[in-house]
Amino acid sequence: MPSHRHLRRLSVVWEKHPVYFVTICVHRRRPLLAIPSVHAILKTEWLHLADHHGWAIGRYVVLPDHVHFFAAPMRESAKPLATTIGRWKEWTSKRMVREIGITPPVWQPEFFDHLLRSGESRSEKWNYVKANPVRAGLVSDSDAWPFAGAIHFD
Repeated sequence: MPSHRHLRRLSVVWEKHPVYFVTICVHRRRPLLAIPSVHAILKTEWLHLADHHGWAIGRYVVLPDHVHFFAAPMRESAKPLATTIGRWKEWTSKRMVREIGITPPVWQPEFFDHLLRSGESRSEKWNYVKANPVRAGLVSDSDAWPFAGAIHFD
């Protein structure tokens, strides 16, 4: 990962039960993601993060050119977030290329994360994310967007 000063990650987090808000964008913002077969791949690979890397995934929204989701380490021995996201991007892109025929690269090299410090902050982020399909003109009611849900926690 390039070492951009503004993108450096904390080496130690003092939150007892940290929850991160993560955003990952498609390479060149191509609208590849909002189809049932890709949604199924993303969900399956999010499920595997618990066993493979020790991370639980909460609520998520898949938009045509990016995803937002909440992630929380399940144990102290969880792998670093950057490693976990890197592997998830690797596995999802390999499957999308192989199973659907998407031309690589699938994901942008970096991702964005924000440590949420309170339940209120998490609620505010979720309300913002949930409304993304409406703001993008994809649906008139966010509850009608089929590419959203929760994996391990709400």
